[in-house]
Amino acid sequence: MGPEKEANEESVILISDDETDTETAVGNSVVVIDSSENSDLEEKKSEETVDEESGLVVTFCKKGMVMPHARYDCMTHPFERTESETCIPVKQNSDVCGQCYCYVCDKLASECQYWTTSSSCHCNAHNKSKFWKDQRNFTLTGVLVIFNLEPTEIDTDLRHGGELLFKFLRELSVQYNNYLSGEIVLGLQDCVCPSKQTAGKCSVCSQLQNEVIYRYSDVFNLVSSFISRAEKEKPKSAAVMLLGVAREIALHKDPAQSWQNLGPSESLKLAVPFLMSRITKNLQRMLVLSDFPKQLYEKFISFFQTIPLPPYCFKFTNCLNVPSWDHRLLTTVLKGQNITGEQKKNGKKEFLWEVLTVIKARTEKMENMGQYKELVRYLRAVKCNEGVGLRELRDKIPFYLCKSGDFNSAAYSLLLPINNLACCTACRLSPSQFESYLKMFWTGSVPSGKDFQDSDKWILNIGSPVKCCTLIKQALRILYSNQSLYRNSRCWSSLITILISSPILEQNGLLTTLILREPPPSFKRKNFWALKLFLEGLLSQMPVLHDVVSMIARDLSYQKHTLLKLWQTLGPDYVGDLLCLFLSFRNSQLQSVGIFLSHVVIENLNQCPWAKSLNIFRLKAFKRPHLETANHLQLGKFVSILENL
Repeated sequence: MGPEKEANEESVILISDDETDTETAVGNSVVVIDSSENSDLEEKKSEETVDEESGLVVTFCKKGMVMPHARYDCMTHPFERTESETCIPVKQNSDVCGQCYCYVCDKLASECQYWTTSSSCHCNAHNKSKFWKDQRNFTLTGVLVIFNLEPTEIDTDLRHGGELLFKFLRELSVQYNNYLSGEIVLGLQDCVCPSKQTAGKCSVCSQLQNEVIYRYSDVFNLVSSFISRAEKEKPKSAAVMLLGVAREIALHKDPAQSWQNLGPSESLKLAVPFLMSRITKNLQRMLVLSDFPKQLYEKFISFFQTIPLPPYCFKFTNCLNVPSWDHRLLTTVLKGQNITGEQKKNGKKEFLWEVLTVIKARTEKMENMGQYKELVRYLRAVKCNEGVGLRELRDKIPFYLCKSGDFNSAAYSLLLPINNLACCTACRLSPSQFESYLKMFWTGSVPSGKDFQDSDKWILNIGSPVKCCTLIKQALRILYSNQSLYRNSRCWSSLITILISSPILEQNGLLTTLILREPPPSFKRKNFWALKLFLEGLLSQMPVLHDVVSMIARDLSYQKHTLLKLWQTLGPDYVGDLLCLFLSFRNSQLQSVGIFLSHVVIENLNQCPWAKSLNIFRLKAFKRPHLETANHLQLGKFVSILENL
């Protein structure tokens, strides 16, 4: 500090940061201790100075410099306090020193453009007036003041959202005023109704003469584009923008005296609910997915509850009452302490009931955080009025169990209905999903992504695989419970491929097929079980079955010589089993194949010396009512011929 500056200093200024709101507060935030009597420039350390009014004891002092201060704390110019004077400066309130700041604008008084402006007069502002404090808060927070936010709560994101909302509200005001002006329909010279092409006007056309039409489409388009912009902003900015526009459109009035037959975007009473639905769904997702501070979270919800919704928007009244993640009932469900989602509160039952948008958002967040056990508990307990949407989410419970490493529970849960009114998840599996589940159960590995087929990489060995016997049993149960899987050859081949593959999966999700011993010749020749399984699968597809039977009959007719030569090698046991296979079906077309084979034998007895060795008693067993009459007679004739050999 230079000598010249020190020579001009005559006092010590003590500044307090206490701006109490109580009316009983006494004194200013600045206390001045006059040191003019001790004009020497030496620092006094040995002597004490006592100020009896303030009770301060100064053991060390030196001449101070004037620090920046609010105008009402200026010690150079007196200040007169008033409650809300904005017309003219009160007494000397407009006088300032070089360090006086405007209380409202929070900038130097010399830079305040409303310092002495009529209807503003910021020079009269002080911290003991509610009016001036509100003015200060509005100036510092802008449009954010409607959310009851304190200046200390406002960060960059909130301020940015407030600025965008403020600009939009000015544009919306212009469009809304244009909407209120309406469009006048010009009078009609003649009736234009198709059924009344007469001179003059009918009663309907007379009412349309000079009617004012109010089209909300321009407002609708403006709000829609603003919502789209909000969806691209950060959560805090977007929440401010969406809540602000929700309040604004809720206040819009329909000036039409009667319901006008307009489109969904032109009629206010149709457009506003549509926009409100879009806004609330976005806000519901934000409340779940964004980590808003608890106080800000509650203020957003409280603000929406204060919006005066019109009758056609009453359904949105409680849509933002989204329980926070620390809600007691939700917490007990996620921790596994409550598996039903029900509890008693004040003697009444309380349910974990949420809208589908919130359920999807919670599912998304728990997926991202890898909380699969908690997600399974939540989906099993939560209730929703959109049953189909909730069922689609619950169908992924077995997948989430696999992601948590519990493959055995996942295998059984595929066949367990969530409640008595819904069928099991297995009924809705696609062939690709069935194949993925088999691979997960067999190897104890899962795709690294959030779905069955959205990843080329797998996480290996995260849990114990399902035992082979359990896998086969559950796979067959799934196939027999889902007709589309049962009829799909890919599903059967997938099961066989899994069972002949190594349980050690490659990281890219590919299976390694094991080398098995060649089956014995008798198995390769007499694998009638495979043929029977194939034919049983065709029984539900009659057109296909008819084509297959026709093709078999045609091939047998063309290759009788080859067939007879083959039978000489295979012998009577093979032929008898083949005949019994076709005769065992209750379908007349398949029975006819067996009868055709018997005719081949009868017509070529000279080439079938083994025919007398056929098991006649076994064939007689098929002379039952389940055979068609014609087939029954043909089989009887065949058995009689064999008995006479």
